[in-house]
Amino acid sequence: MTPSHRGLLDALKRRGRASVPQLAEELGLNIETIRDHLKTLVARELVRREGAVRSGPGRPEIVYALTESAEALFPRREGEILRELGAYLVKHRHERLLRDFFTEYIDRRRAEAASRVAHLEGRARLEEVAQIFSELGFMLVIEERDHTPRLRLCHCPLRDLVDATNIPCRAEIGFLTELLDETLTRVSYIPEGDASCSYEPTEG
Repeated sequence: MTPSHRGLLDALKRRGRASVPQLAEELGLNIETIRDHLKTLVARELVRREGAVRSGPGRPEIVYALTESAEALFPRREGEILRELGAYLVKHRHERLLRDFFTEYIDRRRAEAASRVAHLEGRARLEEVAQIFSELGFMLVIEERDHTPRLRLCHCPLRDLVDATNIPCRAEIGFLTELLDETLTRVSYIPEGDASCSYEPTEG
């Protein structure tokens, strides 16, 4: 991204929404340059048109605003705050609140998820569970190790919270076990330095 493009995004972030003339005035660029920049940023889905305003005689001016994709380019601290919140609850012995939260979180998703796997068995059930967990942000992939399926959760969407407590991990394996209707053993764990959290059916 060029400095000019970044400057335009910063200007829209400060203003919320703005027309071409407003952006040109704020950034000290000519109208055509601003239009070219906006055309590029719209194509990259970082800026969107958001109606029009009339500021005087003539045609109304198109107004532009940032997209959700552009918002992701600005600093966010949810992960840090979530980690500190988890640590605070653990420190003050309020782990039950976290356990109750994850119980309710899974309860809200249980019926739909269970209905998706109710009539499936074997590989078909594994693949549907993988899809469900991927939709939840875990990027679950299925591998075969010595004719035994291994479920690899390649991404942890709650990594920052897991730094403070393993309550999300226990909820994760509980929900996974429930959907597969099979006891699982964890064979790798991201917080211990592994690339993924992986599970295999428990022998016996």
